[in-house]
Amino acid sequence: MRAYERLLKYVVVRTPSDENSSTVPSSPCQFELGKILVEELKSLGVDNAYMDEKGFVYGKLPATSGYEDKVKLGFIAHMDTVADFCDHDIVPVITENYNGEDFPLGTSGRTLTLTDFPHLADCKGRTLITSDGTTILGVDDKAGIAEIMTMLEKVISENIPHGQICVAFTPDEEIGTGAQSFNVEAFDADFGYTLDGDGEGEIQFENFNAYKADFEITGVSVHPGSSKDVMINASLVAMEINSMLPSGETPRGTEGYEGFYHLMSMSGDVSNAKLSYIVRDHDASLMTARLNTLRHIEKLMNEKWGEGIVKLTIAEQYKNMSEIIATCMHLIDNAKKACERANVVPQVLPIRGGTDGCQLSFRGLPCPNLGTGGHGYHGPFEHCTVEGMDQATDVIVELVKIYAE
Repeated sequence: MRAYERLLKYVVVRTPSDENSSTVPSSPCQFELGKILVEELKSLGVDNAYMDEKGFVYGKLPATSGYEDKVKLGFIAHMDTVADFCDHDIVPVITENYNGEDFPLGTSGRTLTLTDFPHLADCKGRTLITSDGTTILGVDDKAGIAEIMTMLEKVISENIPHGQICVAFTPDEEIGTGAQSFNVEAFDADFGYTLDGDGEGEIQFENFNAYKADFEITGVSVHPGSSKDVMINASLVAMEINSMLPSGETPRGTEGYEGFYHLMSMSGDVSNAKLSYIVRDHDASLMTARLNTLRHIEKLMNEKWGEGIVKLTIAEQYKNMSEIIATCMHLIDNAKKACERANVVPQVLPIRGGTDGCQLSFRGLPCPNLGTGGHGYHGPFEHCTVEGMDQATDVIVELVKIYAE
């Protein structure tokens, strides 16, 4: 079975994670996909596959006889998707021999354009997979799951010699909490790779340092007719806070290694308001400066409006794994070699985000990230190609071979 055929089975099982939940996994639907994946692993010959009480799926393919001393290599992908555009059935659309031009997504009124997605020109002649434009597709990260499964099938059916291969499919990656419950010891790999990147050939080991920052504003609400020098409108204070951040340092205005402040949500009235941000930077010192900027804004607002009017809460989400991967750069060198053997151009790029591997690297499992062939993540423009998924699968098959040499 080819990877895309598996993807088509997985994406119709909707698995949005829930950032407001306190359970693990955050949504029960993730258990449903986990059950399917355990049964599929067993059908492939991974007899020890299981799902734990927190929805993590684990399995091991024992080393080929005589290869027990080789590196124990892990592959990880996540089961959950974002909750946005995931409120009704997902309908994958397959377009053979795509013409490389702007592509309308069904009758949704949305169009995949070459302006927004220039790589589409290089997909001419391929088989394009999209949603109907009203939902996400779920290629993030069910493409990664499909490719790991297909790799296992090839290794087993073609009798490819290998060291121990460890696989895991995780919940709640999209809300940044899944890796906290990952059982590194039970996974039992020396090194790992997440398959959670974009285009085939991507190799990533430099990710953002990531923080969450919330401003809570407590206003003073009185009758507007008698509010002179008394009313403090919490919503206006919230607007003032946001105006104090550099307007160009948002996701839309930054690229590459450039960091940003991203306003995720805002709510409020006269009495109370809240601003929720994620703050990102690859450079640790620049990240410290960003956090100090937020603290300075809190200080200025309280000096202006009164102590306790504004409260800032900052929480670390993950750190840049590059300092860990720097100690085992064979992971990057071999990923490049695997791409070349699979006739894929390797692209070592920074991650403008994070993966489970960011946290796992700091927990003793160095874990860079590889591309899956997917694009347009986290919205109705998600798409991939059949051929791109095949190439991403070929890359990890070659990695298995390299680490068995």
